[in-house]
Amino acid sequence: MGRGYIVENMVEKYLSSLQAPDSTGTSCVTGLLIGQSTSQRDLVALAVRTPQRNTDGQGSPSINRRAWISLDHLDVEWVTEHARQVSRMLPGGLSILGVFLVTVPELSKEAQNTLRQLIFAVDKHISKGRLWSLTNEDVTEKVALHICTGTRKTVCRTFDIRDPKSSAKPADWKYQLGVCTSWQVLTCSVGLDLLIPVLDMRVLPQDMEKCMKEGLKIWAKQIEVGLCLINGKILADETEIVAGQKKNAKPVQQTFQAQILIPMAEPPSVQTSTVLVKMCSGSLSLKGMVHCRAYLQSNKSRVEDAAKVIKRDIINTVSSRVEMFLEGLLMEGVDNGKLPNLSALLLYVIMSTINLLSLYLP
Repeated sequence: MGRGYIVENMVEKYLSSLQAPDSTGTSCVTGLLIGQSTSQRDLVALAVRTPQRNTDGQGSPSINRRAWISLDHLDVEWVTEHARQVSRMLPGGLSILGVFLVTVPELSKEAQNTLRQLIFAVDKHISKGRLWSLTNEDVTEKVALHICTGTRKTVCRTFDIRDPKSSAKPADWKYQLGVCTSWQVLTCSVGLDLLIPVLDMRVLPQDMEKCMKEGLKIWAKQIEVGLCLINGKILADETEIVAGQKKNAKPVQQTFQAQILIPMAEPPSVQTSTVLVKMCSGSLSLKGMVHCRAYLQSNKSRVEDAAKVIKRDIINTVSSRVEMFLEGLLMEGVDNGKLPNLSALLLYVIMSTINLLSLYLP
């Protein structure tokens, strides 16, 4: 048997409620599976169907309503965009584990190829702007779940996203009560004070993203190599964050305070011997506080696991808000019929009800 998936019971009820054809006359339903990956198994906490796509005020599903005998008209672009928006909203420790597809019996033979296409398209779209790097311990298998409305038969397969030519592998899909209870909580606050050079103040908003990403990559690397304290203490990577708990004891949710200490200078191993000087006409300044929250399901989670999920959430939060800022800037310019003058910008992007990230050009 392949990889195992432990699924919250509420997910079973949700998937059972999805029908194809649905009220819109659509012959299939697509959606995302959300949860947490561990080295031994994956935990599925939530399933979310792809919403209808609005075109000229009229709701339209992710597949052509007339495509009853084929999945060729599935709107892959809309499914991947939905995945990107959902991934932005997820707290640390949770990610999109895969996709599901509910079809009428006539489309069951096509389902596997369609799921494979969706798996790789979703992963490519989500990881496009990612600022952190995968490690050897990261799970790269994504789940593809097919449900036939006629027989209610469930087929679970996985694909390795590292290999574009990978074939489907069987996986074990089991429902269980209480998967979403007693998750350990990590909180962390990080101050931002970044100065990113801008070579040309006349650069267009769509080109500004590249400039911002280059500047954020340096900061993201500092976060990745930073020292993570748990409740103010330096602990060994292999230490369990819930220490001293009796065997078979009932899990209890606990909250841990994480702190990230960033080195003041690069270590000798990564220092460069040459310095490149470029003329800049301005700079972008990112200042504020980032408040993040991450979740770990297992009581045997190590300090290394805790540090990884909270660091990645910090990086993802800042990166996502910068993307949203630039997207909003571009859309505002399109709505007004012209692109805004970046040299006169003084804008603020709300990160949450209590977090503020300001971006401005002097």
